[in-house]
Amino acid sequence: MKTRDILDRLVAFDTVSSEPNLPLIEWVQHLLAGAGIAARVIPDPTGKKANLYATIGPQDVPGVMLSGHTDVVPVTGQNWSKPPFVLTEADDRYYGRGVTDMKGFVACALSAALSAARRPLKTPLHLALSHDEEVGCLGVGSLIDMLARAPFTPAMCIVGEPTGMQVATGHKGKIALRATCTGREGHSALAPLALNALHLAADFLDAVRNLQAEVAATGLTDGDYDVPYTTLHVGKMSGGVQVNIVPNQAVLDFEIRNLAGDDPLILIDRLKAEAEAICAPLRDRFPEAEIRIERLWDYPGLGTPTDAGVVRFVQGLTGANGTMKVAFGTEGGLFSERLGIPTVICGPGSMAQGHKPDEWVSLDQIARCEAMLARLVERLEAGL
Repeated sequence: MKTRDILDRLVAFDTVSSEPNLPLIEWVQHLLAGAGIAARVIPDPTGKKANLYATIGPQDVPGVMLSGHTDVVPVTGQNWSKPPFVLTEADDRYYGRGVTDMKGFVACALSAALSAARRPLKTPLHLALSHDEEVGCLGVGSLIDMLARAPFTPAMCIVGEPTGMQVATGHKGKIALRATCTGREGHSALAPLALNALHLAADFLDAVRNLQAEVAATGLTDGDYDVPYTTLHVGKMSGGVQVNIVPNQAVLDFEIRNLAGDDPLILIDRLKAEAEAICAPLRDRFPEAEIRIERLWDYPGLGTPTDAGVVRFVQGLTGANGTMKVAFGTEGGLFSERLGIPTVICGPGSMAQGHKPDEWVSLDQIARCEAMLARLVERLEAGL
């Protein structure tokens, strides 16, 4: 089955993170089984989503793992000129939700796996497909737990997120947080006698912005990133019922994306101190005044040394000389930190085209990814 045909089938599955991905996983399992490849499906507690792991070649030695996620971001509210869940070829591009992030790579990886199954590999090819990456790398945990219990882990990993087929060695870590602000409700005609939780939230938002300005001006920097410092960002603020009621609760969702050298826990402690400084002067009148900060989820950054063996190996497959770092997060940090697998990121397309209407990847980028993985299969047949 050709890469284009595989991509056509993958795009047709609506695997927005809020929806099941199991139909896609079962289709992949059937596709691999037709080539004699046994794939292990790891369902989540709902039974509607699953990860998949397969090994092609020797089963008793570590090999090279190709990692990709199967979920995509929503299309709701976006103005698509082409059907998002139908693969469209035009202008030397493939259009469709996920073709860049990251079903294009998954299609190439599956095509490479089918090719590898026909070759006498001396070193195995491992294939790892996950769910719920787009909502915080939440789904891959059960796959990592399975690998942690295995007799060995892969010798190296290529995460196929879009890098324009350049070799990326790092990305920032991320912690998603929530600040719940508690005040006292009241009639808006008597607003000064109540404690407006939205006002607390606004004061806390200012504290986040001020800390961001401090970090940008005086904190660590890494020029390999487009934004060379740790970032703090408030993405959502909500509260209140209607205009004539002083709200007693407001919620801010925010994040920290940290450089490897920055400890995000120190920044969280700073914000907790700021929250207490906002509320403490109010407690004589409003004992319930509080800004409570909780962690929602997180994933670690990736920082593979540029002289690591996996970097040189993948550079040899792509013909690239340099390296880069990416602004977005991946599951690569989890494979590296939790399992100690040397990891790089290398895949077709650009994230500049991801998460947008009329998402596209060029045919040239897919061809370059196919060529890289064909060379990988040759190396695995030769025993690296």
